[in-house]
Amino acid sequence: MTTKVLVPNLGDIDEVEVIEICVQTGDVVAAGDTLIVIESDKASMDVPAEWEGSVVAIEVSLGDRVGEGSLIAIVENSGRSAEPANAEDLSVSDVAQTSDPSARFQEAVSEVVTVVQNSVLDVLVPDIGDASGVVVIEVAIQAGQEVSENDLLVVLESDKASMEISAETGGEILEVCVDLDDEVEQGSLIAKIVTSDLVQAGLSEPCIEPGPGATTGTQSVSTSESSLPAVKDIAEKSPGFPQADLKTPRTQVYAGPATRRLARELGVDLTNVAGTGQRNRILKDDVKAFVKARLLEEQDLLGGLPAVPVVDFARFGPVHEQPLSRIRQRGATNLHASWVNLPHVTQHDEVDISDLEVFRKSLKSQAEARGIRLTPLAFIVKACCKVLHERPEFNSSLHVNGDSLIVKDYINIGMAVDTPEGLVVPVIRDADKKDVWALSAEIADLAEKARIKKLGLDDLAGGTFTISSLGALGGTGFTPIVNAPEVAILGVARLATKPLWVEDRFEPRQVLPLSLSYDHRVVNGADGGRFMVRLTELLGDLRHLAL
Repeated sequence: MTTKVLVPNLGDIDEVEVIEICVQTGDVVAAGDTLIVIESDKASMDVPAEWEGSVVAIEVSLGDRVGEGSLIAIVENSGRSAEPANAEDLSVSDVAQTSDPSARFQEAVSEVVTVVQNSVLDVLVPDIGDASGVVVIEVAIQAGQEVSENDLLVVLESDKASMEISAETGGEILEVCVDLDDEVEQGSLIAKIVTSDLVQAGLSEPCIEPGPGATTGTQSVSTSESSLPAVKDIAEKSPGFPQADLKTPRTQVYAGPATRRLARELGVDLTNVAGTGQRNRILKDDVKAFVKARLLEEQDLLGGLPAVPVVDFARFGPVHEQPLSRIRQRGATNLHASWVNLPHVTQHDEVDISDLEVFRKSLKSQAEARGIRLTPLAFIVKACCKVLHERPEFNSSLHVNGDSLIVKDYINIGMAVDTPEGLVVPVIRDADKKDVWALSAEIADLAEKARIKKLGLDDLAGGTFTISSLGALGGTGFTPIVNAPEVAILGVARLATKPLWVEDRFEPRQVLPLSLSYDHRVVNGADGGRFMVRLTELLGDLRHLAL
């Protein structure tokens, strides 16, 4: 005899989604075996076979939306339903007095529901006297965590003191009802704990909230308690309740609606996730752990960096923490991203700028008349602009697809400025169109704005090439990190007097160390060398700037 398996009573829910199909045509099923799993916005539910038999046809597909009475499958049944082996073993005495398996199931569920309700402990904020403005400053627990008596749950703080709230009994955290910085008062609900007697009975698993009229077979079991375990789990774990000969296909997954929703959002196939909940049920933490493991594997394949050891420096002496400014934090992030993503190469050179210094000092009176301080940096910017015109690949960015360059037809020079809050890089726009006087004035103006925190967002955007000049602090050279997505940066160290061989004798000359770092994906060593040769030529003899 063939039997049509229909979607059971869904209460006030119009439609549910088919999220799992546990059998296929030709499978032999026992009474109680799960055929499909359906899910509403609030709960998931297994739809089992009522009779032993063979699956003739599956009438639904994954993702189908079905309503009450929709045809699920056709089963050729053998006439045997799920009967208890020993009715006297049932935990509810009057259950054995009826031959209706669905009624026995409902009676057993009712008893277990009562046990669950009586074993959930509400943790409340105790008497806090006349304290007001009490906030949660620490939450030491999470849902699903096992706690023992006197374990710390949360820490509260008023304007005068702090208070630790501990567990009065052992068990499993069913729900955490407060978050950091929540304001609470006496009697506020902090958490719900499934007490140890219930945990030992195997019923402590966080519930899958049943929708109205959630059913098994054709009998409806309705409850409004969102903290109850899944009906199917209750039946299987109840002492003395008849156990169906369930078979579990490899593709069957036990997970609640929230877990399934998270898996869908993250693109995780739950059949690949190992569950750590009761009966190997997959929890949200299992999904997160799975994703984290895959990300770490991918990072290793891509050459991920090993973690730096965490050291307790206080073991060796007194320490104190000093928070980084937002500028330093942002700068650290950007520099790290540039360093790990760009293959850096740095070339070093020195340029004799003795003649440039003589010329610059000869302009001192004119600079004072203009109210300008004429520094070597203005000449360096001017020389860099000329080289960038001649070698536009240094004034470009690599396209995100890695197949082409985005060459800018404008030249905006970024200049690194040291401030008490950290390093900032204001931008001189259209630097190639400005003379040395205009460049000197703008350099001074941007540096002052940076130090007094008056830079606007436009002052910090649009750079195409950066110069980092350490002036008198710079030593003999350094390796600057490219300010991505730019492809090159020039480091200028400290000007020094050195003996250089000129024609037939040594002479004291003003020598400036230069360091050019670049993205080796865009610029090769020969190009870097040509850039430096041309730059030193321009700075060594300013007459070349006029050519």
